[in-house]
Amino acid sequence: MGAVFDRIGEAYEQAFSDREAQLGLGRDLISGLPSRARVLDHGCGAGFPTARQLADAGLAVLGVDESDRMLRLARERVPAARFEQRDLRDLDPALGTFDAVTSFFALLMLSRADISTVLTGLAARMHEGGLLALGMVAGDLDAVEIEFLGVPMAVSAYPTPELSAVVTAAGFDVLQCDEVQVPGAGSTETQQFLLARRR
Repeated sequence: MGAVFDRIGEAYEQAFSDREAQLGLGRDLISGLPSRARVLDHGCGAGFPTARQLADAGLAVLGVDESDRMLRLARERVPAARFEQRDLRDLDPALGTFDAVTSFFALLMLSRADISTVLTGLAARMHEGGLLALGMVAGDLDAVEIEFLGVPMAVSAYPTPELSAVVTAAGFDVLQCDEVQVPGAGSTETQQFLLARRR
C-alpha cells in the first residue's frame, strides 16, 4: 500500500478537495476529548486535513502511514505532530494507548479480514470510552482490483449497515454513521463517516 501512495502523492489531495464532512467529524471527535488527549491518526497520509486539525486543537497526535512520500509531506505540514512509518496492520503495544483514533480512507486498502483484525487491534490500543472516527467509501467489495488515479490497487468496502456491524463486532458502540456524496477523481462517490466509542 505504501508504494501505491508513494506514486500517487499529492494527486490524491487534488482529486478529493472537498473534505468538509471529514473536518466535521473531526470537530465532533475533538469536542468529546479532554485537552492534550493522545490521538492516533491511522493512515495519516500527508497530514491534511486530519493530523493538522487535531494538532491545531492542542491534541497530542501520532500519525502512522506506510508511504514514505506521504510522511515526508506530513512532517513538513504538521510539525507539532509525530509521525511513524509502519504497516497499518502493525498495532504493536509499543504504540501505547490512545484516547481516540482517526482512520480516514485507510482501511479500504485492506481486505475485509484485515479490516476486522485492524479494528479489533485499534480497540486494544484505546482507553475504555475512547472515540473512533472512521471514514470509508460505501460499496460491497473485498480486495477487488481497481485503477485509482492511474495506479492499480485492491480495495474493500461495505454497505453502511454492514460497516456499522463490523465496527460494533470489533468492540465499539456506534454513535453516528452518515453517508455523504463527495465529488472526486472524475465521479461522485458515497463516503461514510462513522463515530464510535470503545466499550
